Amino acid sequence: MSAGIVSAAYISAAILFILSLGGLSNQESAKRAVWYGIAGMALAVVATVFGPGAGKLWLVILMFAVAAVIGWQVAIRVQMTEMPQLVAALHSFVGLAAVLIGFNAHLELIAVQRLDVFARQALTGFAGVLAHKTGVEIAILKVEVFLGVFIGAVTFTGSVVAFGKLAGKVDGKAKKLPGGHMLNAGAAALSLLLLILYVNGAGIWALLLMTLLAFFIGYHLIMGIGGADMPVVVSMLNSYSGWAAAAIGFTLGNDLLIVTGALVGSSGAILSYIMCKAMNRSFVSVILGGFGNTTGPAQEIEGEQIAIDADGVATALNDADSVIIVPGYGMAVAQAQQSVSELTRKLRAAGKEVRFAIHPVAGRLPGHMNVLLAEAKVPYDIVLEMDEINEDFPSTDVVIVIGSNDIVNPAAQEDPNSPIAGMPVLEVWKAKQVFVSKRGQGTGYSGIENPLFYKENTRMFYGDAKASIDKLLPMIG
Repeated sequence: MSAGIVSAAYISAAILFILSLGGLSNQESAKRAVWYGIAGMALAVVATVFGPGAGKLWLVILMFAVAAVIGWQVAIRVQMTEMPQLVAALHSFVGLAAVLIGFNAHLELIAVQRLDVFARQALTGFAGVLAHKTGVEIAILKVEVFLGVFIGAVTFTGSVVAFGKLAGKVDGKAKKLPGGHMLNAGAAALSLLLLILYVNGAGIWALLLMTLLAFFIGYHLIMGIGGADMPVVVSMLNSYSGWAAAAIGFTLGNDLLIVTGALVGSSGAILSYIMCKAMNRSFVSVILGGFGNTTGPAQEIEGEQIAIDADGVATALNDADSVIIVPGYGMAVAQAQQSVSELTRKLRAAGKEVRFAIHPVAGRLPGHMNVLLAEAKVPYDIVLEMDEINEDFPSTDVVIVIGSNDIVNPAAQEDPNSPIAGMPVLEVWKAKQVFVSKRGQGTGYSGIENPLFYKENTRMFYGDAKASIDKLLPMIG
């Protein structure tokens, strides 16, 4: 495949990726957008594998076959509830790839520099490109390699920790070593010193030491972020993985990697910024691992949680004119979206106004709830964002909260010492009646107590979300 055809394929793939990103902003076009992304990636892979400079085709095909089998098996086994941790795990692969490619580029550069002029002239591929670089160009390449390895290493360990928190294998509470942010700042400053040494001729030891420091920064940054903020962390790591890919592209001279990495990096950063704004958080504090910190003891909660059975909830729903449903991660865990969809259908058939309120960080991944509701064929026009529906709670008869905690927590407004203080939340407690579908009296994933559960107009509908909603269905209408 000639260089011209490869360039054309890369441009086409880049356009498809842009169309894919644009289409994902709308639920109705999302499915088509996914196919754009698949087609773009297939085109990019074929152009790269059969393009100039590619060697050992049999080994590449073998690796593709092995990876395809592994990917297929993972995809068919992972539940929608496990998608956030899968995304975090995949981000770690991008980071590790950046680290390995960076070290490979360093070793190739050293090998080329040791050859005589005539041997360099016979080189092809990436080594041939290295052979014709000037001293300034080599210095620039070293900076690219160093940054690619640094970003990749931070992404790798950060994503591993995020995976552990999302999967429940690591404590979701924010934790830092003694010294806190100063340790991160010190590691970053030492990495900058190592960059200067590396560009000025230091050997692979500088690259290795920086990699260890970056591994620590990634680990310590994400460990210092509370579980309630993991959706933002996943988005942030998505951005990091994009910039790591772009850095790899600069190192290899691959235009498509540069464009694709920049698309992923910038879109992830924009999404993180939007989510931070929705949560009233500082974007800089996210990057620096500043989420989840409290300034003092949380307020004491008075009262008790009052339980209600299915008959009581059904009676309230039958008497109501307006109902708002607030889905959360508990709905995803229980796989209750189909039951919720059927409840919605029956309530609307009975003449009730039913709408869904979606918080920007509901679930553990941006758009998590939207995907589940779309899968259950809930009409798009009754699924509303927080800003569109928050003012309607005071005039709503019944709110059903299904497996949500932080996004409906009044402590965000009432307790300045709460880990989520200042975060905009769905003001469900302003409705006439609130029913909370919850497994038990625990604090949930983030470990933050919720005063909503103790309010006079709130009743706790304990049990598995799917089983609880299924009990209601025969009583509605």
